[in-house]
Amino acid sequence: MTTMNMIQAINSAMDVAMERDSGVMVMGEDVGYFGGVFRATAGLQKKYGKTRVFDAPINECGIIGVAVGMAAYGLRPVPEIQFADYIYPGMDQLISEAARLRYRSAGEFTCPITVRSPFGGGIFGGQTHSQSPEGIFTHVAGLKTVIPSNPYDAKGLLIAAIEDPDPVIFFEPKRIYNGPFDGHYDRPVQPWSKHASSEVPEGHYTVPLGKAAVVREGEAVTILSYGTMVHVALGVVAENGIDAEVIDLRTLLPLDIETIAASVEKTGRCVIVHEATRTSGFGAELSAQVQERCFHVLEAPIERVTGWDTPYPHSLEWAYFPGPVRLGEALKRVMKD
Repeated sequence: MTTMNMIQAINSAMDVAMERDSGVMVMGEDVGYFGGVFRATAGLQKKYGKTRVFDAPINECGIIGVAVGMAAYGLRPVPEIQFADYIYPGMDQLISEAARLRYRSAGEFTCPITVRSPFGGGIFGGQTHSQSPEGIFTHVAGLKTVIPSNPYDAKGLLIAAIEDPDPVIFFEPKRIYNGPFDGHYDRPVQPWSKHASSEVPEGHYTVPLGKAAVVREGEAVTILSYGTMVHVALGVVAENGIDAEVIDLRTLLPLDIETIAASVEKTGRCVIVHEATRTSGFGAELSAQVQERCFHVLEAPIERVTGWDTPYPHSLEWAYFPGPVRLGEALKRVMKD
């Protein structure tokens, strides 16, 4: 075990995967000599050469299209989209080609592509560097969508994604690239639990896709979240002394609805928190599935705490985030009934 932040854990995952499998290749804008805008690929080109870690033009459609072709040929490409906001030009390749290749070929071809991309706000990046588009991809049959919240999971999930035979969208919450925080925005890092630990094995291991983690057990209310918002939830619970069960989804699709339903069956209350906009955000799907399975035990309406239904507001970034105040108010509403 060694201490790593999320950037280092992601770098280590690619290093381990490339060392084990010569078919794993990294590509994207500035991922080679420069090591990526967030340094996630630093040192990989020097170690594995320019034919396995190479820079691409500013052409997201081309990056993903080439990666799909490489995957169909039998390689395991790991393309990086520099910011999730830039992924839209490659949507046709992801939806029409990557997600459907196994079905269209009757299983003759698979598409083991892992698209990495930093997402979400927290770096004052404005409208074109801060969006959370995960809900778009969870709508697409054939794609898996993964979002880690801590270094240990980030490495294990990324290795599992690279080794998976099907396409995976791997969104990395850049606000916690350099470590977790205590749920506030103006204080130093103060991890609340082992879940926020940065102890990571140096070698190969995997965290299974499609399996949520109960990061805090409780009896009064279930909080569902992923990525950065897991730390917000843990901070609010700790500060307010709420006996909440906090579940880190880790994989949005396939969704571990069994773990979610078991928790809500126990607590009878549910609050969902995510950074993306409210309307058609992934929280809407979570709310529907919880209601379908757990209606008979719910003691209060399901609450969603999300970003606003607006373009990402650069000057009001901290007001846009679901923070301790809004989450705390939602918890009080569901627990008063």
